[in-house]
Amino acid sequence: MRISRTWAIARKEFIHIYRDSRSLALVILMPALLMILFGYAVTLDVKKVSMAVLDHDRTQTSLDFIQRFSASPYFHLRFFVRDEKEMERLIDQGEVKIGLVLPWDFSKTIKAEKLVPIQALIDGTDSNTANIILGYAQAIARQYTQEKTILKVTRMGMQNLSLPLEGRPRVWFNEDLESKNYFVPGLVAVIMSIVGVLLTGQVIVREWEQGTMELLISTPVRKGELMMGKLFPYFFLGLLDLSLAVLMGKWVFQVPLRGSVVLLFLLSSIYILVALSLGLIISTVSKTQLLANQMAMILGFLPTFLLSGFTFVISNMPLWLQVITYGVAPRYYVTILKEIFLKGVGFSFLWRETLVLIVMAMTGLWVATKSFKKELR
Repeated sequence: MRISRTWAIARKEFIHIYRDSRSLALVILMPALLMILFGYAVTLDVKKVSMAVLDHDRTQTSLDFIQRFSASPYFHLRFFVRDEKEMERLIDQGEVKIGLVLPWDFSKTIKAEKLVPIQALIDGTDSNTANIILGYAQAIARQYTQEKTILKVTRMGMQNLSLPLEGRPRVWFNEDLESKNYFVPGLVAVIMSIVGVLLTGQVIVREWEQGTMELLISTPVRKGELMMGKLFPYFFLGLLDLSLAVLMGKWVFQVPLRGSVVLLFLLSSIYILVALSLGLIISTVSKTQLLANQMAMILGFLPTFLLSGFTFVISNMPLWLQVITYGVAPRYYVTILKEIFLKGVGFSFLWRETLVLIVMAMTGLWVATKSFKKELR
């Protein structure tokens, strides 16, 4: 293999990418756009939930209970309604996410130290948000009940009452529970898949469609040199996009990068090889660029987005689908990204994922080489 011939093919591919506005958009604009969308628009945080209250009691005791919700950072009290129909209308129109209904005898029952039923009407169109809102409401109600219980016991003559348990939760690695800290590291895998699979999926089929593959075959360039020259520019662009994503995550979205940057780039290079080999296989199998794009989306982008643990927790999936994810390379890469970004772990904790990616990269390159040589016969 001669470096000069390989570099000539790579230089040709660089020039093509530079002249192709669509390729440049995928390389530069798409990663930045995805980072901005997921960093700002996509969030699992539930705060300032719009709320309406139907207070049948209208006493100082009921207002004190309602004030617990309005003082919370998780609720935003917008309406005091007069009847159930108005409450139903607000929920139906999406004006509020939760409606709180206090009974007529709320204060009397509290003073009588009896159980008071409180109705919470929650918009369940988004089940995840509804569960979070329900948890917030129940936490406030429990705290109110606890305070009333302590007050009751104190009045009975027991001084210096202390609770048997005191929970002191401490969240590790994502202390503020920010969604961007969860999404941005995994988004790097999506960007790598776009560059590696979608762009590389065009390199061979494009030459056949444009009629330039026969010219390349007739030159002294060997098949191995041609393949390496075709893949090198996209490997370089993958590292370039990785740098862009890391810089935006660190300095724009303030996502912590606690691990080694060198380790991150080394392990990412292995995943880029996996993506490039898959893209090259798609490019040699496909007969048209349209088919190559469709196969790249199905085999590259969608598994990264849906089956890698990037957006959905794998342990919550059906068992048969969990088994399938073990054959999806982005599953291991997403784990590596989150471990390095948020936990700051080293290679000693990531050797299993690294070994799997190395095996996948070697297997993919071997299959891609066989398919590539067969295509050029």
